[in-house]
Amino acid sequence: MQINIGEKIKKLRARDGRTQNDLATAIGVSCQAVSRWESGGGYPDLQLMPAIANYFHVTIDELFGYQGDREEKIAEILKKADLMLSNERYIRQKGSMSEKVGECVQMLRKAAEEFPCEPQILLQLARALYQWGWHKYGGKWNETSKCEDSEYNSQNIYWQEAIQTYEKLLKINPMHETAIHNAIPLYREMGEYEKAKALAYKQSGITVCRELLLPQATVGEEAERFRGECILSLLSWLDISVSLAMSYKPSGYTQEYGKRVKKAVVNLEEAIFHNEHCGHGHYGLALRYLDLAEMETEDGDIQVALTYFEKGFDHLKSYNESLEAEEYHYSAPLISKVDATILGPKTPIRIIFWKDRMQFFPESMITELRKNPKYAECFAE
Repeated sequence: MQINIGEKIKKLRARDGRTQNDLATAIGVSCQAVSRWESGGGYPDLQLMPAIANYFHVTIDELFGYQGDREEKIAEILKKADLMLSNERYIRQKGSMSEKVGECVQMLRKAAEEFPCEPQILLQLARALYQWGWHKYGGKWNETSKCEDSEYNSQNIYWQEAIQTYEKLLKINPMHETAIHNAIPLYREMGEYEKAKALAYKQSGITVCRELLLPQATVGEEAERFRGECILSLLSWLDISVSLAMSYKPSGYTQEYGKRVKKAVVNLEEAIFHNEHCGHGHYGLALRYLDLAEMETEDGDIQVALTYFEKGFDHLKSYNESLEAEEYHYSAPLISKVDATILGPKTPIRIIFWKDRMQFFPESMITELRKNPKYAECFAE
């Protein structure tokens, strides 16, 4: 045990760039004592173990080398948290979730205290806090400035804690992509524009992202696969960018220009996929067609809206079928080498999806949809 603890302290010091004197000063012992522990000539008093663990942001178990137990416990917590959050009806609306999310927040807070430097624990905690913040406070929109009401949103104590959690995670791993991706819009929602921009400016430009670089770094079939993945990734982000731009310019959302742009994105995506073998791409196409259906209903053209709705519905059916297939491959030339199982969401569309989606259609559209038995599952309880 003496050697294990001494070696562990030495490795932790090297990891954090600390000297023996730094540790000695922090916990109130001599530098010679630390040197003796690391050389195997002794070990710390038991009363010092919590202070040493806190200094390196690890658990006492880790100091004693119980890494296997630690990983198993973390995996169990993450699995439970993911199950609690995934089973929730998550929409950005006040009062939209059950107390299970609050319980999940409490569980993850305790886990973050026990494992203060575990990225996945911190990430799940921030995710849960953000959702719970929507449930407790909701988010407000400023009609005058056509952006989030940052004065109101900044008072959301759960979002404040979520930001703090993301910031802690980014101190541990400044390149954590999910934390960066989630923190920037949350900064914006809370009016922390300078922090959002500062974090964004630290990142590399699109020309040096891995999706664009991997095709240049490889040859043959591997390069073909990476080129296909790059195309699908760019398609996805093109739609996200267009949809986001439209959401912040609602006056253009239902105009002919907005619909033309949305249709152009859909047409481009269908041209890339070439035929009915879209795999996870069916999901994205379904959402775009449902968006178009919603846009048409706002113009009062129910028949065109119904046509788009049917296409969206059929794509979701195909998406669910692709998940059930033992093997699934894209057949379009540009993406035939892409692994169809690694992109996009990985859970089937359930009744709850339709419950949330149908609320955006007017009663006239709902009436027409109810007439068609094909859409019965959209109204199932």
